[in-house]
Amino acid sequence: MKNVNSLKANKQKIAIAMARACITRNELVENAGVGLNQVKAMVEGRGVRPCTFGKVCKALNVDPMELIETESEV
Repeated sequence: MKNVNSLKANKQKIAIAMARACITRNELVENAGVGLNQVKAMVEGRGVRPCTFGKVCKALNVDPMELIETESEV
């Protein structure tokens, strides 16, 4: 993680977490209480604020470390 003001999710891991939760992007937006653009950014592997990352992880009932993109995965 180079920028601590922005966290990136591993696209495949977040897709798997959404599949396990049987949740769509729109449902994730509603459950996480964040905007659609923020969820899109996270699902597409772009950086989001740590607070947003945490809210999405909480809505998916996963630890943030399970979804974070590590340098070895880049």
